[in-house]
Parts: sequence; structure tokens; C-alpha cells
Amino acid sequence: MANVVVVGAQWGDEGKGKIVDWLSERADVIARFQGGHNAGHTLVIDGQVYKLNALPSGVVRGGKLSVIGNGVVLDPWHLIKEIASIREQGVDISPETLMIAENTPLIMPFHGELDRAREAQASVAKIGTTGRGIGPCYEDKVGRRVIRVADLADPATLELRVDRALVHHNALRLGLGLEPVDKVALLEKLNEIAPEILQYAAPVWKVLNEKRRAGKRILFEGAQGSLLDIDFGTYPFVTSSNVIAGQAATGVGLGPNAIDFVLGIVKAYTTRVGEGPFPSELHDENGERLGTRGREFGTVTGRKRRCGWFDAALVRQTCAISGINGIALTKLDVLDGFETIRICTGYELDGEVLDYLPTASDQQARCKPIYEEVEGWSQSTEGARSWNDLPGAAVKYVRRIEELIQCPVALLSTSPERDDTILVTDPFED
Repeated sequence: MANVVVVGAQWGDEGKGKIVDWLSERADVIARFQGGHNAGHTLVIDGQVYKLNALPSGVVRGGKLSVIGNGVVLDPWHLIKEIASIREQGVDISPETLMIAENTPLIMPFHGELDRAREAQASVAKIGTTGRGIGPCYEDKVGRRVIRVADLADPATLELRVDRALVHHNALRLGLGLEPVDKVALLEKLNEIAPEILQYAAPVWKVLNEKRRAGKRILFEGAQGSLLDIDFGTYPFVTSSNVIAGQAATGVGLGPNAIDFVLGIVKAYTTRVGEGPFPSELHDENGERLGTRGREFGTVTGRKRRCGWFDAALVRQTCAISGINGIALTKLDVLDGFETIRICTGYELDGEVLDYLPTASDQQARCKPIYEEVEGWSQSTEGARSWNDLPGAAVKYVRRIEELIQCPVALLSTSPERDDTILVTDPFED
């Protein structure tokens, strides 16, 4: 039985939630392996809308084990609120259906305060973070001063971890003009929430290795997109974790040989939230049309997404870095009605033609897109469930994308509804 990794192959917001939900029917375990509650996954099931941030998308499917891996940074207070919210929609969440790795780092209130204080500094270029403390928590993990889920079980250990973290953070806060953290109040909050979090705590690495040996199918769920990867994204306008497929194994405690198929989620055009380079961005009526038809507003922040034509050079790059075996192409229906559609095939940089986006940020900013035009279509593709339901020009567009990114389409999504999906290759059976 194959184990599948799902990663975003653009700047996030590609529609991973729907695809993970669609695939979860074939999986036994759905595991989040990186990111935090800055992720936003919207699922539409039988007309019911579920909005998830920290919880894996599999929680809305009965009979599945959902896992939050050690590669995630977790805000315990947000998680408890999110669980309560999803329960109100009729979803059963219990220690039998949800598991949190014992070595998962916890986001503290002071992480969010630091995040927002940094972004507010007028003298520093904004990164465009969500201000939820994701980055500062990852910093503390690397700095060996983070508080982890297992620490909640022992008050003495927890106090030692808090002391170590505050030596660092109170010094930072002094420089930023913030008041020192109230240690007593923080410990009270942590000890209060500890029982609610610890009921889900488990040695995830052990459980997943046992599941794998038993032949269970594991679906690894990523957050954000590959172009926001801390190493391979458009640095410094990136997230604070590795987003690419290689992180899936490390982020839950399995070896790399546990990964059998990597599915890259790709929108039929391109969007980006926040700051940073975006070569194919549109500042005209076409960009507005894509944003309006695609309802391009962030699930987490509500921020309007920047929109542009499909960038094949960038997706080809991310397919290579993540070892993507096939893509799930989403939101094809948003392109319905365009007379002509453009595809970015490369860039012009200071008179030189490039087929990839360079690493240096100043060069990225100067890259100008090189386009080819393809014929659009007037018929609707919304709700199509087979190739025969698609206009000929839409099929040609999909085939041209496959050629340019050097990767086949495994799934094609034509609306937010989970059943409006054309299956070309089942990743679990490949």
C-alpha cells in the first residue's frame, strides 16, 4: 500500500484541503508534518464548510486517525478552540481520532507578541507574517529553549523550560519596548490547559511506524507552499519551516523510505499572499477577474491574494525540489470565459533568458516573465468529473501545463466540492 505526501507547489492556497479530504477516504492515517495555525484549509462537504488551521484535514472523516507531528508548531489554546468549533459542526474528535506528537513545540503568547512587534518596526522591511508566533516558535526550537507537549506533564520540568525561554525573550522584549512576561501567570495558563492537551499526546513516531508495518495507508499533509520553504522559497519572504516533501518523514518520525508518492497541488493560475516577488502578477482587469472568480481571500487572515497567470517555470522548479510524481490541478473553472490565457515559461533578467527563478532576492525582483498565449474557452468546466466533460481548449491547456512543468496531472479539480474531481492516477495505487 502506498503512502502519499501532499505538498503545495506554489505559494500556498492551492486547494490542498479539498484534495487531502478527497484522498483521506483512501487513507487510514492523515498526518500534518509542518507549519502551524497560520495554515488555512477550507473543506466543503455536502454543502457544509469546515475551516481548519491546526487540525489535519482528516478530522472531518470518520474512522480515520489524524496526527499532528513534531514538525508542526502548536498553539495549545488555539487548538482547543478549534476542536470545540469543529465539534459544534457535528465532528467527533477524541484521543482515538486525534494524536499529537509528544515532542511537538508549543507556541506561547509571547511568540505572537514578538512576531507582531517585529512586523510593526518601521525601519525593517515587512515579511508579511500572520503574526501568530510561528516563526519565533521555530526559532526557539532551533535555539533549544522551546516548550514541548511532553513538558506539560511535569510542573517542575515545565518551570525550568519557561525559565530558559524567558531569559531569552525578556531581553528581546526590553529592546522592543515590551513589558517582561509574567512568569507566574504563564505557568498558571499552561498548567490549566495541560490536561486538555496531554490526553492527545503520544509517541507518534512509534505509532506511525507500527501502522506502516501493518500495511496501513498514511497521508502526509503539508501546509503553505513550496515557494515559501525556508531553504528553497523566495527568501526572506517565506515561512519558518521546510515545506517540501522531504520534510514529511522528519516531521512525523518516519524514514524517507516511507514515502511512495508525492502529489503536488497546483492552482491553474498563480496567487500569493503578503510580500515578496511574483513575476507573473497581474495588476489589470484580468488579475481582478481571477481574484473575484476564485474568491481569493486568505482563510486565516482574510487578506486579498495577489493574482497572476500560471507560472510553469516556478512549478517545474518545485516539482524537481520536492520530487513530485504527479500534480493535482485545482480551480480550472476560474479560467472559464477567458478568450486567451497566458502561461509564464521563463524569465528575462538583464537581457538573459532563464528557465528558473534565481536565488538572489534582488535578481528575483528584476525578473520579467516570458509568456506564451494559449486559446481560452467559453464553456463552463465547473463540476466536470471526466475528461469528456471538458472543452477541448481546456484539455489542451492542461496538456500544455504537463509539458512545461515536466510532470503529469494525477487529479483535476473543477470546483470546491470534493466529488467534482477527475482522477487520472490514484496516488495510493500508483
